Amino acid sequence: MMTLSVIGIGCGDPGQLTRAAIRTINDADLVLIPRKGAAKSDLADLRRSICAEVLANEKTRIAEFDLPVRDADEADYRKGVDDWHDAVAATWSRTIASHLAGDGKVALLIWGDPSLYDSSLRIARRLNPSPKIEVVPGITSIQALCAAHALPLNDIGEPFLVTTGRRLREGGWPQGVDTVVVMLDGGTAFQSLDPAGLHIWWGAYLGMPDQIVMSGALAETGSRIVAVRQAARERHGWIMDSYILKRRP
Repeated sequence: MMTLSVIGIGCGDPGQLTRAAIRTINDADLVLIPRKGAAKSDLADLRRSICAEVLANEKTRIAEFDLPVRDADEADYRKGVDDWHDAVAATWSRTIASHLAGDGKVALLIWGDPSLYDSSLRIARRLNPSPKIEVVPGITSIQALCAAHALPLNDIGEPFLVTTGRRLREGGWPQGVDTVVVMLDGGTAFQSLDPAGLHIWWGAYLGMPDQIVMSGALAETGSRIVAVRQAARERHGWIMDSYILKRRP
């Protein structure tokens, strides 16, 4: 049976790789590197750089492939994501089959950690033939964001919630928590909130050479983050950011 190792590689800094991640990369017969189009070529470049730095096994091959694009106009959000996962799984299967015959070890490098707002494990279970799946955990964007701001995530004895920009925009401030982590925000959902009493810790390109971090009272800092985010997105052609909101009395 083929083994697929889903490896968390942190947020772009090769120094965030664990020893287990480096060992698993070198044990692989094939390392998969997805390409997400010219606008996000930096992401593939960083994966290549990581492999160049840590891969010492000359027998390990690297295979690059283009990821299918999800239909953002699909009216049924969940169906659109489900169809996209099927398309990605088919692409993985074809790429693996073209480089490996039968058994072997395949490594897939995942930003952050495979358990947090990443669908790679769901997609892996759709592969044909079905592989044995193993996971190597990595540094999450939440950890990187807290570290960048030297911020403890939870208040003493208090819970926090991790959500998406879409859910925050549609549902408002979640009930029962004073700390919210927001990921996968295609825009700036914090603008939909009443800023009174809210503080924000924001970061983009965490762990990468172009890392940007900003923090402050949302009422004062929110508009500056919007401007900086837009400028960075225009400069790079893409942006990967997240933020933490805390509600203060």
